[in-house]
Amino acid sequence: MSETKNTLIPILEQIERDKGVKKEELLKLIEASLISAYRKHYGRNVNVLASIDPDTAEIKASVVKKVVESVKNPNEEISLEEAQSLKLKGKLNEDVQIPVDTEDFSRIAAQIAKQIIIQKIREVERTSLFEEFSGKENSLSSGSVFRFAERNIIVDLGRAEAILPMSEQVRRERFNLGDRVKVLVLRVEKGNRGPMVIVSRSHPDLLRRLLELEVPEINEKVVEIVEVVRDPGFRSKIAVKSNNSKVDPVGTCVGVRGSRIRPIIDELRGERIDLIAWNSEPEKYIAASLAPAKVLSVNLTKEPNKTAEVLVSNDMYFLAVGKNGQNVRLASKLTGWNIDVRSESQRKEEAAKNVEAAQKKLSLMEGVGPKITEVLIKGGWTSPEKIANSTIEQLTTLQGIGEKTAEKLIESAKSVVEKKEEDPQEKKEVSSIEESSKDESANERTGEPAKEKED
Repeated sequence: MSETKNTLIPILEQIERDKGVKKEELLKLIEASLISAYRKHYGRNVNVLASIDPDTAEIKASVVKKVVESVKNPNEEISLEEAQSLKLKGKLNEDVQIPVDTEDFSRIAAQIAKQIIIQKIREVERTSLFEEFSGKENSLSSGSVFRFAERNIIVDLGRAEAILPMSEQVRRERFNLGDRVKVLVLRVEKGNRGPMVIVSRSHPDLLRRLLELEVPEINEKVVEIVEVVRDPGFRSKIAVKSNNSKVDPVGTCVGVRGSRIRPIIDELRGERIDLIAWNSEPEKYIAASLAPAKVLSVNLTKEPNKTAEVLVSNDMYFLAVGKNGQNVRLASKLTGWNIDVRSESQRKEEAAKNVEAAQKKLSLMEGVGPKITEVLIKGGWTSPEKIANSTIEQLTTLQGIGEKTAEKLIESAKSVVEKKEEDPQEKKEVSSIEESSKDESANERTGEPAKEKED
């Protein structure tokens, strides 16, 4: 007992200072364990009280029994005569506390104290680690490759181990034991052995955090990251804007001779990074998003799917689309627009096909020769349906078309429309003329694979 008295309290006080576990809390746990140990020796139904002096660690224990005339349950009752012989102050039907010799429990007390202290410290450390890392979700953390668990990678973060699952790895990256690596903390879950930290190398926010680390102006809110999209391991696009008209957001992020962007590229094992200056005007923003390609023009169609038709020179077409459509696909994700890239030669071919299709449709109208057909197409009247819904005043604005000619054109167009509605086969043939010129290069322009190849 003396050993327990001399060492227990200083140990508890040291633990309180180092681990933040209160001495009183540990003493209560030890008291509860002492009661449990006593009951193992003398029976579970025994009512035991135990206490430890917070200054001397002296253990006091007693068994509580009820004073009765006739004892039926020795574990819970004591006769009046026996209580008086033990010099206990108690009357009938009152509880008395019978002191217990704690010398027999000194060794048990020491063992229990040790076990409880170790258990409590581990519990506190697990709770502390969970709180620490749960507050770091979506933040950057550094560690080293500790081991491989099947297809997952275990990363040593110092105070805890993290799991880099296969789904959050980059296909092109290969690591060796001990390699230093930066990861994004995705989420923290409670586990039996402590917090389970899930990290990522493929998430777009990893790139965001790396940029924040390298560029002080981002933390100072001078430069702002608007959007980040990634094809992990291959290419990324980052839209940035400046909140100070004197600061170039792209140049600030790149740094002098690439001093700021180069460490990020190295950390991502050579992933190409395009920095884009965000613009509130969609046309300019979309044009910039297709970097490194140069754009000639952007034509927007907001309904129904926010489509942007982008025109580029012939030599810029494949650069704008990218390998397997990667560049245009990332640009679409970055801007939120469906981008359709066309080269100048494609535009000319499509224009020629559209004229040919319009000529075929207009040829169905009676009294429409080559000259009138050319005038109608130039004016945008490319189908009988449009002409049937037009007015004489509208058609007479075209060169060489008077009121009588306009009237005949409208009557002829209405006749064609009526025939199409009456004859489904004819309607189908006319529709096929419209569609035949649309599908040929659509997949190529948007970076999507052809349907035949998909099948």
